[in-house]
Amino acid sequence: MTDERAWIRVIAEENWPTTDGLAERFEDVIDRDHGRIDNIMAVHSLNPTGLGAHDALYRSAMTGTASLRKVERELLAFVVSLENHCHY
Repeated sequence: MTDERAWIRVIAEENWPTTDGLAERFEDVIDRDHGRIDNIMAVHSLNPTGLGAHDALYRSAMTGTASLRKVERELLAFVVSLENHCHY
């Protein structure tokens, strides 16, 4: 079996606070519970505009409706990831 993991070049997290485009977004995307940038956000480090768009989409999906609680949205995302065989 071959190793099919993607290898995506990213800017090291410790350089984000001093890198144009990333410095402005660092506080918005850092995982405060773990004190680090999640891999799903780090893959956008070469494209800060894409990072901002991903963050905006995530925030909208997680807060954009009053009909579901956040825990229910997270559960839906989890089930969809399972169905898509996504390890995230």
